Amino acid sequence: MNSLVLMVIGLAMVLAGYFLYSKFLASRIYRLDENFRTPAHELRDGVDYVPTNKFVLWGHHFTSVAGAAPIVGPAVAVIWGWLPAFLWVTLGTVFFAGMHDLGALWASVRNRGRSMGMLSGRYIGARGRALFLVVIFLVLLMVVAAFATVIKNLLISTPTSVIPVWGAVLVALVVGQMIYRWKINLLVTTVVGVVALYALIIVGDRFPVVLPDPILGMSPATFWIVALFTYAGIASLLPVWVLLQPRDYINGVQLFIGLGILYLSVVLASPAVVAPAINHAVPAGTPSMVPLLFVTIACGAISGFHGMVASGTSSKQLDKETDARFVGYFGAVGEGMLALGAIIAATAGYQTLADWEAVYSAFNEGGVVAFVDGGASIVNAGLGIPASLSATILATMAVLFAATTMDTGVRLQRFVVQEAGEIMGITVRKGVATVIALAVAVGLTFSAGGDGAGGLLIWPLFGTTNQLLASLTLSVVAVMLLRRRRNPVVVLIPLVFVLVMSVYALIVQLGTFWSDQNWFLLVLDLIILVASAWVAIEAAAAMNAARRGSFDPETDEPLPTGSVSSGTSSTGAGSSGTDVKDR
Repeated sequence: MNSLVLMVIGLAMVLAGYFLYSKFLASRIYRLDENFRTPAHELRDGVDYVPTNKFVLWGHHFTSVAGAAPIVGPAVAVIWGWLPAFLWVTLGTVFFAGMHDLGALWASVRNRGRSMGMLSGRYIGARGRALFLVVIFLVLLMVVAAFATVIKNLLISTPTSVIPVWGAVLVALVVGQMIYRWKINLLVTTVVGVVALYALIIVGDRFPVVLPDPILGMSPATFWIVALFTYAGIASLLPVWVLLQPRDYINGVQLFIGLGILYLSVVLASPAVVAPAINHAVPAGTPSMVPLLFVTIACGAISGFHGMVASGTSSKQLDKETDARFVGYFGAVGEGMLALGAIIAATAGYQTLADWEAVYSAFNEGGVVAFVDGGASIVNAGLGIPASLSATILATMAVLFAATTMDTGVRLQRFVVQEAGEIMGITVRKGVATVIALAVAVGLTFSAGGDGAGGLLIWPLFGTTNQLLASLTLSVVAVMLLRRRRNPVVVLIPLVFVLVMSVYALIVQLGTFWSDQNWFLLVLDLIILVASAWVAIEAAAAMNAARRGSFDPETDEPLPTGSVSSGTSSTGAGSSGTDVKDR
């Protein structure tokens, strides 16, 4: 198989999803209304609720949901062969991820920017809400702690990425001022920001930064982790327009250019895919492809974390409800394109099958290393860019993706802590909530020593927990659709598939943890399994009640006893966006 053929087919599929399927979802299923008053306008506070240009918001959403996962997952999963990974990424992006991200964004916007955890209280019930929040907090904890460790490793292993990674923060601060304070044209601002970022990449390649050991009494690993958490804590408290939005936007543009460089190199070099379509000679100890493929590749096919971003930060910045199609669905398409690039880099970036097999000698090998090394080889062959600079570009892409997800994750954790306090009748201030979120994540990261190995302690459960979260998010969206008398089939089919595969994977992992005598992960696995089963049962009951009950088809509020839904309603220019009475 030639990688060019794989690229063309894959890109055609995910782009067709945006131009065709997302239009159907927007007009027939979610019925996006340009005149609906979004939370960004209704609750505008200049900090979290800020009406935002859809291109800038897309940059935030895309880079926040992407992280390192759409690189790591596909680049690990190709150990079963490139074909299963390719099909799950392309079909998953079109029918699962795009629908999920758009649905989560729509559901939150229609409920004043509330998170999925809080929405579960309204649509599933109080018990479901409490358990949902537990699952959400665990996923965010895994993401923040693990990405701190992953970024630290990349900063140490690729010292040429240090200057562009930290320099991107300064570029973002300037870009934010250019957009919101100085009112400079977005195109001009974009060009200036991207040129600055790529200039930093060239400088970083010339001047790699290797920290002395010790530095300020810490090892380089400890120093980088402390610096990352300090940055993430500060970033989560700043108004979104100061750092979060412009950083994610300019990173998103830069990362798309990086993808363009990789894809152009594929066009010019047309390297052969040396990995088998289906690998019948997987290394000893490799788990079964079913169900593990569907939890190994989460971001890039469907991911519960996306629902947290969509309902946690993106919904609070949406200018018009109709922008949700571009921000939500196309954000998923962007991630699918990244996952496709990771598959190509990890399977066509090696000269021979033997070279590929040497890298994929065991399950969980490959990952970012295969993406960076394989991708650098393709870029060098296609465009003649030196291998060192190519590796710096791709490593910087991976770190910037992970870093934007990490600081968004800390902000989302702050929201979860505040919402948990709200449930208990306690007002938790932003600073206090951030300290609590950071304390838990830092504690986990350093629980196995100063090198941050603890950040990956519970990571083996991320895939299954994350996918369970996706199915629970879809259950909330399904209840909303049923209450509004809309066809939920496009949501229910992915919901059932992801739920079955996730539960199956949890059960498989239980056996693994038992064999390894890893009692901590075994107990945590059981807790997640019971909590998810409980929420699923509650969600099924809520769907049945929504199907049988009488609800206003526009606001999905229960109708008074004896009244009949007309099935027709519109949200004209006077729509307030406040379709929940008990706020």
